[in-house]
Amino acid sequence: MKFTINREALLKPLQLVAGVVERRQTLPVLSNVLMVVDGDQLSLTGTDLEVELVGRVSLDDVTEGGEITVPARKLMDICKSLPENAMIEFSQDDQRVKVRAGRSRFTLSTLPANEFPSIEEEAGSMTFTIGQTRMRRLIDRTAFAMAQQDVRYYLNGMLLEVSQNCLRVVATDGHRLAMCAVDADINQQDRHQVIVPRKGIMEMARLLTEGEEMVHISLGANHIRAKTGDFIFTSKLVDGKFPDYDRVVPRGGDKIIVGDRQQLRQAFQRASILSNEKYRGIRLILNDGLLKVMANNPEQEEAEEEVNLSYHGDAIEIGFNVSYLLDVLSVISGDSVKITLSDPNSSALLEESEGGDSTFVVMPMRL
Repeated sequence: MKFTINREALLKPLQLVAGVVERRQTLPVLSNVLMVVDGDQLSLTGTDLEVELVGRVSLDDVTEGGEITVPARKLMDICKSLPENAMIEFSQDDQRVKVRAGRSRFTLSTLPANEFPSIEEEAGSMTFTIGQTRMRRLIDRTAFAMAQQDVRYYLNGMLLEVSQNCLRVVATDGHRLAMCAVDADINQQDRHQVIVPRKGIMEMARLLTEGEEMVHISLGANHIRAKTGDFIFTSKLVDGKFPDYDRVVPRGGDKIIVGDRQQLRQAFQRASILSNEKYRGIRLILNDGLLKVMANNPEQEEAEEEVNLSYHGDAIEIGFNVSYLLDVLSVISGDSVKITLSDPNSSALLEESEGGDSTFVVMPMRL
């Protein structure tokens, strides 16, 4: 294997592919990236057995094709440290890869390409195409609500639901839920649901940077595959039953609050400074046209904020984890937010007041 490549052309795909590679691996080959030169194309593959990412780059100067695996982090760190627009020359010398750029020379250890695991191809049961910006919006709006290391493993991921002309994603950790839906060119009569693991979602989001370009998504029995111009991303699916989100969304709340999103966010942020560091609880006390936000902690410190907003109804006092409210207010767009409550023991429903494509549910806290 022998070829020359511009640093910039190599760095972007290498950074994305190396992002999939775990630092600590049980199999040594999993900390490597697979490099294959075929014709005038270089493909780079990284995997942790759950998620696989393949990046492709066109080469101008190929002397000899071949395939080998090299340490992902070391190669990326070398490329990052070289000067901009440096020409990097790769050549394989028996069980080593030599990397040269200007007056710098590096020799990297390798492992044979045939030891590198690949996720089996499977026929996609359904495929569709959606703009990268819209797919990215779905993830940005909801990813914060995914669980982390929950024993209910199906919560450590995101539900993708495909139905006629609609793509919906839902994430929940059992205490809050985020849901977003966009129109999409999908011809699918029945609802089809898959759960994509947390790491798969995060890696896919890093790929979706090309604005109006399309991403082609295919859903199989065990894998989701997304193809953009230069990348093919594959992730295993989580095997499990996602909670019925329809039953979680509260209906019929009669206490409707409309407030300025930034004002509420800043008031919650200031109150959170003196909330209990472990439980992050704050109390909301609502009266006509006024919201009082109160927080205290075991050191007997207290914070109190007052915010004017649109509310007409009975007084109500309700507790929440302030982090959950702040997470929602930071992803919602629009100037004002609508919060619907029914009583102190029921979940709050948060939406954009002008009507949007997203719905958020936050469970109350007993304080």
